[in-house]
Order: sequence, then C-alpha cells, then structure tokens
Amino acid sequence: FMVGAFKGSNSYGVNDMPNIDVLIITHDHYDHLDYKTVSALNNKVQSVVCSIGVAAHLEYWGYASEKINELYWGESATVAGLLFTAAEARHFSGRSLNRNQSLWSSFIVKSPTHQIYIGGDSGFDTHFEKIGNQFGGFDLAILECGQYNHAWRYIHMMPEETVKAAKALNTKVLLPVHWGKFSLALHPWHEPIERVHAAAVTAGIPITSPKIGETIQLDTTLPTSSWWRS
Repeated sequence: FMVGAFKGSNSYGVNDMPNIDVLIITHDHYDHLDYKTVSALNNKVQSVVCSIGVAAHLEYWGYASEKINELYWGESATVAGLLFTAAEARHFSGRSLNRNQSLWSSFIVKSPTHQIYIGGDSGFDTHFEKIGNQFGGFDLAILECGQYNHAWRYIHMMPEETVKAAKALNTKVLLPVHWGKFSLALHPWHEPIERVHAAAVTAGIPITSPKIGETIQLDTTLPTSSWWRS
C-alpha cells in the first residue's frame, strides 16, 4: 500500500524474466527490494550482489547465503566473471519504521571489455565526479531520474541533475531509470523522461531509454524511441 505502480507498468513481471546471472540490490527500500518479487525470483537467480546488511532480508526469505555477496563501500567481489565494486551514494535505507539498519550503495560493474555504473538512489553530490575520476569513466551509467521533489533534493536527483551526474561520471551513454514503474512523487508519469532527454540533448550526452523489460546490448544500436509518447 505504500508503493503504488503507475497504470500499465505491470505488463512485465517475474514470469517474463529470463534466468538472472547476477541480481543487484542497491538498498532495501520497498521499490528496490519487494518481498513477493524477490522471493519469486529465487530459483532464477544464480548470484546476488548487494549492500551490506541486505543479506539478512534475503536469507530470511529463503536465499542461500552462499550465493549472496554483501559489499561495503570500497569493497569488491568477482561474481560470474564480472568485478563488482560498491561505492557511495547519497540516500538512506529502511523498511517499515526501521531506518538505516543496512547500507545503500552504488555499484561499478567491470567486464574485460566494458565498465558500467549503477547509481541506485542518490541525491546529487561530489561523489559522482570522485567516482568518475577514480574509475576513469564508464560505457554506461544507469541513473535515477524520477520520483523527485525539491524537498527531497538530498536523496533524489532532479532530471537535470541526472544529466550533470552523467557528465561528472564521464559516461559514454546515460540510461535513466526509476521513473516509469512506481508512483512515489507528485510529478506526472512522463515528466522525468521528457526533462532528462531535453537536458541530455543540451549537454550532448547520448541517452538510451528502453521499455520496461527490454534488453539492451552494449556496442550495438541502443533503444532511442520515445515509446512513452505513444
């Protein structure tokens, strides 16, 4: 009852998902760690990478501890041939009335040929530039651009700040997320993606915006259609 989905956003679900090599959980908020969804995915997931403290939820829900990799900021683990490193974010954690019992993180995913940044939830701050400098830029940055409010500016970014973060990270391509599924703020459904697209064009940053459930493959033509307008 706390986290409602936008109308039409439930057309893709657990049964539509393929087997998952690595499930990444950035923090334990309900829109990132849903009990029914994550429990139903258990048999499809080979490994989990998550922020420290999140494993307690997963193990309680039936996940084997052997396939969970909990990381603190700055820690790394090699999982499924990929190097995962946890990094800072400007957010918080908590379920029900309990807050900050676990950590919130962003993650760097490095393969032999590519490097991806997964921002999780975060307000805009200097950590984006720090991470961009430390890791030498990214092929793709997955950043939140929705569910914002000026009163929440320390924990969520405005769409224009998402583009500033992408520039600070020195990414080749921006993938904006966290706007099309859950309704947590007062803005219209399509407003975040329209604003972030406009800001990316002005800044000269390539942007890709796949539909929910659509697969993207780096080094190919990435989805760029304005499907939300149809």
